[in-house]
Amino acid sequence: MTPSTTPPRPDRTRFLQGSIMRHVCIMAGTGAVGLMAVFGVDLLNYFYISHLNQPALTAAIAFATSLSYVQNSVALGLSIGLGAATGRLIGARKFTKARNQASAFLVLMVTITLTLGVTTALCAHWLLSLLGARGEALHQATSFLHVTSPALPLICLGMTLSSLLRAVGAAGRAMRVTLTGAAVTIILDPVLIFGLHLGLEGAAVSTVLARAAIVSSGFLNLRGYDLLAWPRRQLIMPAAQAVGRIALPAIATNLATPVGGLFVTRAMARFGLDAVSGLAVIDRMMPVAFSFVFALTGSVGPIISQNLGAEQHGRIKDAFLCALMLMGLCVGVAWVFFFTMQNLILHLFHVQGIGVMLVRMFCDWVVASYFFVGLLFVSNTAFNNLDCPLYSTGFNWGRATLGTIPFVMVGAHYGPAGVLTGQALGAVMSGSLAMMAALGVIRKLTSTDLQSSER
Repeated sequence: MTPSTTPPRPDRTRFLQGSIMRHVCIMAGTGAVGLMAVFGVDLLNYFYISHLNQPALTAAIAFATSLSYVQNSVALGLSIGLGAATGRLIGARKFTKARNQASAFLVLMVTITLTLGVTTALCAHWLLSLLGARGEALHQATSFLHVTSPALPLICLGMTLSSLLRAVGAAGRAMRVTLTGAAVTIILDPVLIFGLHLGLEGAAVSTVLARAAIVSSGFLNLRGYDLLAWPRRQLIMPAAQAVGRIALPAIATNLATPVGGLFVTRAMARFGLDAVSGLAVIDRMMPVAFSFVFALTGSVGPIISQNLGAEQHGRIKDAFLCALMLMGLCVGVAWVFFFTMQNLILHLFHVQGIGVMLVRMFCDWVVASYFFVGLLFVSNTAFNNLDCPLYSTGFNWGRATLGTIPFVMVGAHYGPAGVLTGQALGAVMSGSLAMMAALGVIRKLTSTDLQSSER
């Protein structure tokens, strides 16, 4: 018999055996590199704009990205839903169904995000006015969204393709997808912003081109895993129902964080452009520093979903506890970094006025509150992959409403520092409650196993 020349197909069920800690570290580590590149580019965008020495532009990018975070949360929710549903089918070794479902859902996903992106662009001026943007900052932020918002399907496709790669354990390839976009932005940003003197408009064009590069890289890196085929119309609605059971609650969950952020931005806008700019520096430093924490939410999901599909519930608990330990270590390292580097941060981003006090406050102690934000995020991942997506929706909206609005409203009476303090206290409450609930869900799964074995 002639030996086959077809290369062996990569193992798509690698999370069902081996060290859980090793799987979590590899997935989160590679994911963190990719996310750090993405968030680092966002920070670099702000760095370049801040060196134009126009406070209206730095405030404009803060207002515009506040709305962009809302859009990206919808995209992220769709990618989480598809990744979790696909990972579960792969864990159960239903590979053909996983491929058909993923391919069909991509059609619906592009339609939804294109509609949202165009609608946001048309309503940009009105929405930004509600946030407190005025004058030149309002004009510049509106122009930025007119360019970037219709390209929302690109970032959603990029997230989804990366999520599918993580669902089959291809952490390195998923990292390459995000690094591609980062490389494009790093090259184009200085050329468009400074070389062609396009300012904020140049940053917007660079963002769209980077998203296109991410999508191209995603399709290229997914080749060989047999997870995509030409979508069939009759499978779109079944795929929407299957993925939607996870995706819709995930979207609702992810929307809560930026909606709460919008309330904080509006509260901070009362204290002037310097306060908004200081908050913008914090909002851009935080994702870069905590890329590993955010990567945990994307990396633990496929591990949990595969083991749920294979009914290996003990490994689910191990994955959750490993994620919590690594997250605590990450926050501790970040706290030391911010505390020691705050003077350099203030200098690099030309922070002025009230913004100086806010950045110093964040570096001194508010950064520690992100341990509890991490608890919330890791718990939400467990909920989304353990058939309890409404739990994550409830806890995230609890943080965005009861855990943000009353705390920030009271804090605002004490100035911008009070706004930041209120936001931190709300995170402590929300994260602690979410962790206890997640442990309860996992304990119920493992106790069911024990009862079954006793019978």
